[in-house]
Amino acid sequence: MHTLLDLPCPINALEPVISARTLEFHHGKHLQGYVDNLNKLIAGTEYENLSLEDIVRQASGAVFNNAGQILNHNLYFLQFAPKPSSPAPTGKLLKQIEGQWGSLDAFKADFVAKGIGLFGSGWVWLQADASGALSIAQYSGADNPVAHGLKPLLTFDVWEHAYYLDYQNRRAAHLEALWGIVEWGKVEERFH
Repeated sequence: MHTLLDLPCPINALEPVISARTLEFHHGKHLQGYVDNLNKLIAGTEYENLSLEDIVRQASGAVFNNAGQILNHNLYFLQFAPKPSSPAPTGKLLKQIEGQWGSLDAFKADFVAKGIGLFGSGWVWLQADASGALSIAQYSGADNPVAHGLKPLLTFDVWEHAYYLDYQNRRAAHLEALWGIVEWGKVEERFH
């Protein structure tokens, strides 16, 4: 049985980037709904005792959509901190980003552009392949790197429920603001 992820900080700790009101809906209603739906869908099936990652790799339809949204949201919420330990990645991750994009700023600009350019609802991801090569991908709906055999590192949610209460239709402003709360140490852990 899957359970709702506990937020890693108090519900108002990410303000003004993400308001407590947004988190009440985003975490407490949307994510809770995916958890409840998935548990109903997998009861008594071959997916009942699998991890979210394994469900995402194996399932399709409603089971995939709910499991994918839980996995995506869990990774999303766990990558933020009210006072990140570092304003930028370091070590191997920074070296890889600079090697592929030329600079951290160029990477961020590309990442935000892909988030802005994703039509409709979905996710923009920084992902790594087995060799450590990075790429930025746009995924619609509940899709994610795990479903494609890649390692998820960093994601920004571009479903409107993630930002509409705080930013209305200003998706770009929302995406730019998120850089201020990214916990790069967590992203680096995922890269190793």
